[in-house]
Amino acid sequence: MSTFRAIRIDKTDQGTSAAYVDFDEAELMDGDVDVRVSHSTINYKDGLAITGSGPIVRRFPMIPGIDLAGVVERSSAPAFKPGDQVLLTGFGVGEGHLGGLAERARVKSDWLVPLPEGLSAADAMSIGTAGFTAMLSVLALEKFGLAPADGPVVVTGAAGGVGSIAVCLLKAAGWHVVASTGRPQEGEYLKSLGAAEIIDRAELSAPGRPLGKARWAAGVDAVGSHTLANVLAQTKTHGAVAACGNAQGLDLPMTVAPFILRGVSLLGIDSVLCPMPQRLAAWSRLARDLDRAQLAAMTTHAPFARAMDVAHEIVQGKVRGRTVVDIG
Repeated sequence: MSTFRAIRIDKTDQGTSAAYVDFDEAELMDGDVDVRVSHSTINYKDGLAITGSGPIVRRFPMIPGIDLAGVVERSSAPAFKPGDQVLLTGFGVGEGHLGGLAERARVKSDWLVPLPEGLSAADAMSIGTAGFTAMLSVLALEKFGLAPADGPVVVTGAAGGVGSIAVCLLKAAGWHVVASTGRPQEGEYLKSLGAAEIIDRAELSAPGRPLGKARWAAGVDAVGSHTLANVLAQTKTHGAVAACGNAQGLDLPMTVAPFILRGVSLLGIDSVLCPMPQRLAAWSRLARDLDRAQLAAMTTHAPFARAMDVAHEIVQGKVRGRTVVDIG
């Protein structure tokens, strides 16, 4: 039987365990395309899965890694042929379907995006689910009708993967970006990405008033809980906030005051099952609009052998920006 290197998560009496193994190709799940993976990433979800800190994994054994990029080795799908460069984010990969932190992946062709012109596989994974989510958030605010002339935009969890790329994209679109972070030492880093103001996350993370002083016209929130509640409570009349994360919690402890007194809207962002036309449009915009020098500045590369170490670091809040895992 053929084998390949992978991180394997198994269920144990104590919870879960993760280890590097020679994974048997016979254990791969159904799919019409085999991809030789060259790059993956470590996202917060991957950190939770590998460390067992959150209920991310839905079947065992599991290969984590919600992102992957590489080259098609085998395909029975008309849309792809051997040698095609592809990327994949979402669709439950790394959660319910064997994921990208491995030398090989077998997936459904309906999940794959052709590598956009102008992006390398490493670039695509520097962006990954985090950057894709950030782009969907920006597109949602634009579709809602908001523009830089309406006022500032706040980005929470700004030093993380979603936040860092959101700051870049919003600055490039002309917004005055207010970056919220709990790591004041990252202030210069965030300003280099385009943040005009830095605020301490403590201003937003504690229980607040039902309605606060209107400070921004729009927001991209990757934190949830009290932070999202306070962002909404401080959003201007007829503004909107794109909610795309839950680093602080899944709860939303607030009143309806911002919605019925200011007409504020909450825009939900789903990067996992995003329809393919919207997915392709987002990746096209990312390839066009995202500054490569800024992308490089927020990206750290790690060899496959360090992926599990990085998973622990991201859960502990020690990772800035994006981490690309060089698989092959």
